[in-house]
Amino acid sequence: MEFGWINLFGAGIVVLMMIPNIIYAARQKQDETQIEVPRGLSACEQVGRYGCIILMWLPLLVWKFGFGSVEEFLIYLVGNGALLLCYYLFWMLYSKKKTLSKAMALAVIPTAIFLLSGILLRHWLLAAFAILFGIAHCTITYMTHKGC
Repeated sequence: MEFGWINLFGAGIVVLMMIPNIIYAARQKQDETQIEVPRGLSACEQVGRYGCIILMWLPLLVWKFGFGSVEEFLIYLVGNGALLLCYYLFWMLYSKKKTLSKAMALAVIPTAIFLLSGILLRHWLLAAFAILFGIAHCTITYMTHKGC
């Protein structure tokens, strides 16, 4: 199965991942006790995040954008679907009680979604951005929640 210029499944996954983040940000009061995150680490997180968001649906620098087999497509759908369900579950749990373990799950799951998608689509640039995002995002999450 091949995609044209846009991967609508990837775009849908990105939209579904953004929904709880937007709701949380809208409900969150400004926290005066935020820690200072090193600028380089923050920049790596943002480059990784936006790189993944764009590359999930746009086949930049990919010769053939698609899956090698029907099985890979099914793994993509089922795997990302299960990860999205876990992501929503952890957002519900995190909204009730903030803990480091829940915060880390909320950092690892999107990384796993991006990485799984990159590997199955053979979109190595997406996989590289997923690794960059995952390392930076998990580090920042740990730094900001280690007191939980």
